[in-house]
Amino acid sequence: MKLGARMLKTGLAVAISLYVARLIGFPSPVFAGITAVFAIQPSIYRSFQTIVEQIQANVIGAFIAMIIVFTLGNDPFVIGFTVVLVIGICMALKMTESTVALAIVAVIAITETTELAFTEFATMRFSSLMLGILSAFIVNLVFIPPKYETKLFLRIDQTTADILQWLRITTRNLSDEPALKGELDRIEEEIRSMDQTYLLFKEERSYTRKSKYSKARKLIVFRQLIAATKEAFDVLEAFHKLNEKIERIPESFQRALVQELDKVIHSHEKLILSSMGRIKKQHKETLQDITEPDVPVLVEELIQLYQKEEENRLMLLPLATQLMEYNNELKHLKSILKSYQQYHADEHLEVMRKDL
Repeated sequence: MKLGARMLKTGLAVAISLYVARLIGFPSPVFAGITAVFAIQPSIYRSFQTIVEQIQANVIGAFIAMIIVFTLGNDPFVIGFTVVLVIGICMALKMTESTVALAIVAVIAITETTELAFTEFATMRFSSLMLGILSAFIVNLVFIPPKYETKLFLRIDQTTADILQWLRITTRNLSDEPALKGELDRIEEEIRSMDQTYLLFKEERSYTRKSKYSKARKLIVFRQLIAATKEAFDVLEAFHKLNEKIERIPESFQRALVQELDKVIHSHEKLILSSMGRIKKQHKETLQDITEPDVPVLVEELIQLYQKEEENRLMLLPLATQLMEYNNELKHLKSILKSYQQYHADEHLEVMRKDL
């Protein structure tokens, strides 16, 4: 079982909210803990972004619940109607799902049957919910600040390595069909996670002009690294779809295809290593020595291979298209990395080797 930073922050926020609620003497501190769970955010920026919305949702839920109890009572069907009403108001205000959940918790907490004076009871419940929100906010600010740059690069590095490994196997007709199909689904999920991590890194704030410029350039590099990874995945999918048909291509062309794709893969790997600063700088340009694959010529041969056969002439066109796009993305990545290294000669993208 992997314990991530957000899991630890959630546990800490719950513990703090419960402890403070008991210390103050709230009758049901559990609601503070429940609210803290919903209020935890994956980044400091999102925590700032949502704190006002969360307080607003808590106020809306509590206020409407109090009005309904005073006018209609707290019959279960009345509470259900109140929940529907609160959800509708929150959705009209375009609040997030987790924020709507906070408003629902506020309704349920305040409409509970009690022997205390209702106003006093509702005030304590409302305060308990606010305590959970504030506890989560403080934990987000103070404890275990996330490092999305290192997480993002690790995801890119690992996902790209998996794709390139499967490309080498598949182009040599060595891949097991069921295993590859399962891996394609897994890698697709990893790419979605990679996009989400990129957004979280993009949202992180920079507080000096130098760090803002550095981060802006890093975002460009990361965006292109992800684009190249996605194109490599598209090429892998194209080979997977044409698995049996590629075996019918003349052996001489199969060998040429494998050799050329190996050059492309090698080029991609060197670009990844260069971005980490792991390639020895023997020349003025770190990337100067990368082998240039001749993909356009290969694609031209691929298209002409079945030019005279009406039935099969378009069969390999999707693969040819993906190869060209992959090659273009790598060329663009090479150009971006050269530009980045000119401005940040001694700075490399951070990568950590540990479980996420």
